[in-house]
Amino acid sequence: MSVAMNEYQTPYEMIGGGETVDRLVKAFYPRVLENPELRPLFGNGIEEIMHKQRLFLTQFLGGPPLYSEQIGPPAMRSRHQPFAITPARARAWLACMQEAMDEIGLAGPAREMFYARLSQMAHILVNAPDSPE
Repeated sequence: MSVAMNEYQTPYEMIGGGETVDRLVKAFYPRVLENPELRPLFGNGIEEIMHKQRLFLTQFLGGPPLYSEQIGPPAMRSRHQPFAITPARARAWLACMQEAMDEIGLAGPAREMFYARLSQMAHILVNAPDSPE
């Protein structure tokens, strides 16, 4: 899905709004659960996490502030602190997101902008070194 960028649209609107966010989350989490780097982080199931991801991505992209309204300030770094977020896990997370974007047909400048912002966020969340092999 290629959406033309317009200087008056939020990134949320550029990618197609809530429907696109929902499709992306549904395409993303099966990949996460299949990924050996990421699977250990999601031992308690993913339904609640998928819900929170929808809320976060909506707000992150300039849509309604659903995450803040329902959960509180995003504060993603502190919320992820209890988990070992390594550079390898950040890369795996981003790879899963790219594949999910491919699956739903998210393309063009809106995707590039969205992915760049997610990439920045993923690297900010790194809080542990990769394990030596």
